[in-house]
Formats: sequence, C-alpha cells, structure tokens
Amino acid sequence: MQDNITPILEASLNAISKSQNLAELKEVEVKYLGRSGQITELLKSLKDLSPEEKRTTGQAIQNLKNDFSNSYQPKFQQLQKAEIDAKLTSEFFDLTLSEINPSRSLDKGTIHPLSQLQQEIEQTFSEMGFEIADGPEVESEYYNFEALNVPAHHPARDMQDTFFIDHPKDPKQGHLLLRTQTSPVQIRSMEKYGTPLRLIIPGRVFRYEATDATHDSTFNQVEGLLIDKNIGLAHFKGIMTEFLSRFFQHEITTRFRPGYFPFVEPGIELDILWKKGQNGQPDKWMECMGAGMVHPNVLKAGGLDPDVHQGWAFGFGLTRLAMLKYGIDDIRNLHANDLRFLKQF
Repeated sequence: MQDNITPILEASLNAISKSQNLAELKEVEVKYLGRSGQITELLKSLKDLSPEEKRTTGQAIQNLKNDFSNSYQPKFQQLQKAEIDAKLTSEFFDLTLSEINPSRSLDKGTIHPLSQLQQEIEQTFSEMGFEIADGPEVESEYYNFEALNVPAHHPARDMQDTFFIDHPKDPKQGHLLLRTQTSPVQIRSMEKYGTPLRLIIPGRVFRYEATDATHDSTFNQVEGLLIDKNIGLAHFKGIMTEFLSRFFQHEITTRFRPGYFPFVEPGIELDILWKKGQNGQPDKWMECMGAGMVHPNVLKAGGLDPDVHQGWAFGFGLTRLAMLKYGIDDIRNLHANDLRFLKQF
C-alpha cells in the first residue's frame, strides 16, 4: 500500500495544477476524495492491516490527504475568482438597481393591519390569562349550528346566509359548510379540554351576503369563552372594559343592552361610548359586540354539566373594530390589496 501513496499524490497534484475551471477541479476532487475516490479507498483498506501497519500507513495516507487539500484550496480560490472576474467583464450589471445607489428607495413589506390588530388582541388577552384557540374554516352543520342550540329549521339560521360545500351529507354531522362564526371552536374546546376554559378564538368567517361599505362575504372575528364555577357577567364586564381601554388606548365606558343569540341566555349587546371630540359632534353609544351567558344546551353539547359550570361568551368583528380604530369608512379597503391604503399601517 505504501508503494501506491506516492504515485497517487503526484497524479492528484498534477491533475489539480492542470484544471482550467471549477468544473474540472470538482472532477479531480471526486476522483480522489469522493465516496469511491482513490484516497478514500486507501483509508478504507486500513481495516485490513495490522496495528503496527495501521500506524505507519495511516499517517502516510493522512499526509497524502493534507497535501492534496493544501494544493486544492488555493487552486479553487484562483479559479473561482477568475470565473467571477469573467462574468463581471462579460455580463451587464446595472448599478442603479442595487442597494448601493442612494437615490433608489426599496419598498419593504408590512404586516396587514388586520394581522397587526389580531396580534395585539392575542397579546392583551394572553396577559389576562387567556389561551389562543383555533379551528377549521370548513365546518359541519353540527358544530356550526346544532351544537350551538340552532337546530334545523331554527329561524336563527336565516340570519346567517351560508356557503354550503358540495359534498355528501354525513348522517351525524350534516352538510359541510364554510363556518359562519368562530363559535364552533367553543364546542370543540369543551370536548377536548373540559373545564376550566379561558380562551379566545380569532379567525376568518364567511357569510353569503352582498358586499358594500360595511359588509363583506368574508371577515375576521374574535370569539371569547370563559367557563368555570360561579361565573357571572360582572367578570365579563370587567375584562372587556379593560381590553377595550387597551385596544383604543384610552379609558372606555361600556353598557349592556338585552340581545338575542341562540347560544347564550341571557344574551346581551355591549356598547361603547364613542367620543367624537371634534367639530362639535356629540358623543354617542356604538354597538361593539354580542355576548351572554353560555346556554345550558351548549354546555351539554360540549359534555359539561350546566348545574355545575357556568360561563360567558362574546364575539366581535375584528374588521369592524379596525374600522373604528383607524377611521376606515369602507370595509372593502381591507381586502382590496391596494398598497396605497395598506402602506398607511
């Protein structure tokens, strides 16, 4: 084996020296140091030698490998520089398109305003001990309606024009549809985690309705749910007043009005006192979200005992709160992908 080392060294160094480009040099590397290369094969054959031969021959092979590398690296750098120089002289390079041109400003992407607000809301509720939950946008009739106390032919279904999926009906789950609300995640969370529950559910929902300045066929909601023992609406009012004050960055006054939603009892509407503060316009109450105590039938559908546990739930349109916070007068601007609008945020 010792007799093979010197010829391999001389042949490899000669091949490196004669390489005219990086492709040829790479072939030399593969020939000698590749998986089946000549130097690699020498290293593999060490296992068949005696301990004494391994020491002497192994050192000789290592010296061969080092000599190869010491010759290969300078040649690689030389050929690489030559290729770069050749490209710079033969190919057109427009300096006006590079970052080194101070007269050219580079456009940078920004996070969509709805995504910004969702992150802000998630952070605020996380600081108040809420978990963030998620669920499928393609839902079944059971989770979107029946489990939420909205059985077939219930008049509340007429309030939510629905996109149904062309798919065979499941005997237990019903038809597939694009969820009209984030409330199905309430049932899924009760089934999966039990109690206590303290979570918010941001997500996109879909309604089959005409598009105008204040309505769209898809929009973003944030749902909230708290279930435990001895829970009342006083807890809800305190948490929501704190959240809204953080969201609008000033102290917010709230009030409750009676409202109807099939999945809560009693149901309420939460209004905020919107201060105009300009042009002599008076302050006014504005509807902000629907809420209420979770209906006993909904608790049962989630596998909970309504005699033991109580809870409240709320839901608001993130898109609508964005319009209030930023003074946006047309909901369609938020989904129009107009950079002139989005760059404001």
